[in-house]
Amino acid sequence: MMAAIAERLAQAATKLSAVSETPRLDAEILLAHALGLSRAALLARLQSPLENDAIFDSLLERRLAYEPLAYILGSWEFLSLEFDVEPPLLVPRPETEHVVEVVLEHVGTNPASVLEVGTGTGCIAVSIAHAAPLVSVIATDINPAALRVAQANAERHGVASRIRLLEGDLFDALEAADGPFDVICSNPPYIETDAWPQLDPVIRLHEDPRALLAGDDGLDIIRRLVNEAREWLAPGGLLAFEVGMGQYTQVRDLLQRNQYDRIQFVCDLAGIERVAVAEK
Repeated sequence: MMAAIAERLAQAATKLSAVSETPRLDAEILLAHALGLSRAALLARLQSPLENDAIFDSLLERRLAYEPLAYILGSWEFLSLEFDVEPPLLVPRPETEHVVEVVLEHVGTNPASVLEVGTGTGCIAVSIAHAAPLVSVIATDINPAALRVAQANAERHGVASRIRLLEGDLFDALEAADGPFDVICSNPPYIETDAWPQLDPVIRLHEDPRALLAGDDGLDIIRRLVNEAREWLAPGGLLAFEVGMGQYTQVRDLLQRNQYDRIQFVCDLAGIERVAVAEK
């Protein structure tokens, strides 16, 4: 006798509880994906029999190996937009949405030039361009695979004509004529190298350490970003970037030493100082 969808979901959620803080949600997302349904449509059929769950079983095994849902699904939502995601690129995260919100508040409805350093999947750059039609964006990344995915996401959301993607390490990708910028933003690596073994297996086993680790104190890339951004910012230009938990004081002091003004920090939903904001 075939198991009903509800029964199969319960079984999967029990297994997933070993690897996920949201096992039932994960099970629903994976089964909906396997069946080609929306999650709402799946939940409307809980008592229906599950005729063939081979695809679901294969997806479940991947998740039980701590693979991020975004890699399994091939895409992930960020600020209500769907973004293509390929391993081992950094999966877009809710806290990074605050970077976009800060930038959009600064530019308003005005024309502006924005630089994103280390674009990854392009979620920041594309979201800014999508929400602010008078903004032009340059986005850099050292990883050509990231730029390929970012280009696909820019095309997916109809903003490719306003985003230039450049390969290079931080600001090394730029030429003098590219600046100055009204805004420079980034979600840089900020995790201490020694912390890697203690990270969640979902991160440690699958995501690219180059997008996460930044030296003994996690600030190697942020120091470069803060030091070099002044050369590329227009007077009164905004610098906004994500920081890690507990880095508030060090980053504030770094911004002060580099003579930035109007320094502030935006907290995420957990109350952590998550986005450093300053002006030249």
